[in-house]
Amino acid sequence: MSLIKDIISSFVNKRKEQKYANQLKQAITRSNLYSSHFEDKITFSHIGLLGDIVYSVPAILAIAKNKKAELFLDISQDSMYPKSYKHYNKSKILTEKSIEFIRPLLLSNSAITVCEKLENQFIDYDLNEFRNYPFDYRMGNICRWYFLTFGVSSDLSKPWLFAEPNLNYKDEIIIARSFRYRAPEISYHFLSEYKKVSFIGLDDEFEDIRKAIPQIKRIVVQDALQMAQIIAGSRLFIGNQSFPFAVAEAIKARRVLEVCPQCPNVIVDGPDGYDFCYQPQFEKIIKDLIFK
Repeated sequence: MSLIKDIISSFVNKRKEQKYANQLKQAITRSNLYSSHFEDKITFSHIGLLGDIVYSVPAILAIAKNKKAELFLDISQDSMYPKSYKHYNKSKILTEKSIEFIRPLLLSNSAITVCEKLENQFIDYDLNEFRNYPFDYRMGNICRWYFLTFGVSSDLSKPWLFAEPNLNYKDEIIIARSFRYRAPEISYHFLSEYKKVSFIGLDDEFEDIRKAIPQIKRIVVQDALQMAQIIAGSRLFIGNQSFPFAVAEAIKARRVLEVCPQCPNVIVDGPDGYDFCYQPQFEKIIKDLIFK
C-alpha cells in the first residue's frame, strides 16, 4: 500500500511540476520587463481589485524611478469572485465609481500624476501580469508579487501613500471587517467595553459587527482619501485583509491586522503594525495599545 501511495504521489508531483513549468514559460514569453516609452512618464494599467491597486503602488514607483507615473484602470473585467461572495462591485472588478473613489488617494503620492479609465492609451506596463505567473496566491505578500513579476523592489516599511490625519477621530478605534478573509473563531465582542468605536465598511458588514459591538457607530466616506485621513487620525485601526487595511498599510497608520490563516497574503511591515489570528493574542494587542 505504501508503494502504491508513493507512486501516486510521485505522479501527482510530476504533473504539478510540469504545469508550473508550462505556466512559467508562457508568462515569461509575454512578460515585459523594460519600458519602450522614452518620454518623462511611464504608463501602467490595472484591472483591480482596489486593494491590489494600492499594493501595486510600490512597484509602480520602483519601475517609474524618477519619471512620472500614469495609471489607467480597466473597468471591463468581470468579477473574479463566485456569486456567493459579498463584494462591493458585484458583477465587475472595477467601475467608474471605483476609479472616482480611489483616485484622490492614489494622487496623494506626487509621483502618480494620472488615474483614469483605461481606453486606448499606450501602456508600458500591464500590472496584471503577475496573474500569469504560477504564484500560490493564498500566501506571501501581494506587494512582492509585483516585485517578483517586474524585477524591482522597494522598502515596504515606509509609507507609499499619504493622508493628513483627521484629528476629529483621535480618540476613536476604527474597525473594518469584510466577510472575506476572516480568522476562524475570532470575536470582536470584547471591544464593546470601549465607548469610542466606529466602523468603516459596507451596510451588511456594519450590521454584522453590531452583533458583537452594539454601540458601534458607522462612518460613511466619500472617497478613499477621506478614509485614509480618518484612519490616520484615529487612535487605532483594526481590519482584516480587505481594502481599508490596504489603505492603513500604505499610509503606515497605527494598525492591527486580522490574518486569515488559510490565505495569509497580506503582511504588516514597518512601525505601528501588529497582526493576529487567535483570540487571546488579539485581545492582548488591543489592550496593550489602548493603554500604552
